[in-house]
Amino acid sequence: MTVTPQLHPVYVIGGGPGGLAVAAALRARGVRAVVVEKADAVGDSWRHHYDRLRLHATRRLSALPGLKMPRSFGRWVARADVVRYLETYAEFHDLEVVTGVEVFRVERDGEHWTLHATGGRRLTGSAVVVATGFNHTPRLPDWPGLGSYEREPGREFVHASAYRNPKPYADKDVLVVGVGNTGAEIAADLAEGGAARVRLAVRTPPFIVRRSTLGWPSQRNGVLVRRLPVGLVDRLTRLLGRFITADLSAYGIPRPEGGLYSRARAGAIPVQDVGLVAAVRAGKVEPVAAVESFDGGEVVLADGSRIAPDAVIAATGYRRALEPLLGHLGVVDERGRPAVTGARCPREAPGLYFTGFTNPISGMFREMALDAERIARRIAKQRR
Repeated sequence: MTVTPQLHPVYVIGGGPGGLAVAAALRARGVRAVVVEKADAVGDSWRHHYDRLRLHATRRLSALPGLKMPRSFGRWVARADVVRYLETYAEFHDLEVVTGVEVFRVERDGEHWTLHATGGRRLTGSAVVVATGFNHTPRLPDWPGLGSYEREPGREFVHASAYRNPKPYADKDVLVVGVGNTGAEIAADLAEGGAARVRLAVRTPPFIVRRSTLGWPSQRNGVLVRRLPVGLVDRLTRLLGRFITADLSAYGIPRPEGGLYSRARAGAIPVQDVGLVAAVRAGKVEPVAAVESFDGGEVVLADGSRIAPDAVIAATGYRRALEPLLGHLGVVDERGRPAVTGARCPREAPGLYFTGFTNPISGMFREMALDAERIARRIAKQRR
């Protein structure tokens, strides 16, 4: 379509699914949007995820505005196919994407926004959409003695962001720390891929749900309950617990406390089972207590026991890392997340939008697609 020229474009920071979706939705409304991506290609984070990864949401509920995902991708879309889809998406919508440029500070300048970027660039935009991603910068707990473990000959420590596949860990004793979706899937991947021993350190027992039941994906349950009261959904999931969640209490992972939905709303998303439950029940993955510290080549656990794995993979999450970019504007909360997301702007920063900074049980791609339409609709309306 023909895009009406504007004095200043809308700048979208980040060329992942959220940023591309907003740019496409804006372009569809005749608003020029420029996507600024620090990597050399769109979808950079998806290019570096572990090989086994598939979307936990279905293909049909993960398409971005204006382009369906091909049926050939299957129901659960593989990482490599996500990358191909994002590349095709940018080309299909003829998006204006600038790669290899990093925005490191955003400032309000009267009615406009100034973006300070690499190479001394100063970009002026009428609005800014921040889409730098939920999983931006690897986060590690401040474990005492970690350095001593890393210096020990024959020991390896990595964050889960560096894990690709189980080949380097064949015949090794591996400890995976953290039982979110990433840690659970890496542990299962290692168990299936030839690691000699796989242990999984658990601090807070998660709700573990089936990816689908009788063909009905758990994501659709997440969509259905999005508008229901949290307490009601918690009660329903407790009543249906044995049908929708796995019980591994006999194998060292206690039943989780609290309600499934209240925990999800607080950021503790249920773990979708893609092999962990079977691996634990078969003894291929051994749950152990949380990591407290390191002592030379040993890992000290919360129950006082010590183990000496060859490798430790820390699936301990990520930080949004928005403080250098936006911390001076007062739009980031104490947890480092945007105070508001979607089509709402912070009161002190009109024209500043955020997308992709939540991890809802209804599916991140689905919510980013909805956010994109809402943000674009609001920006286009304000330009009339």
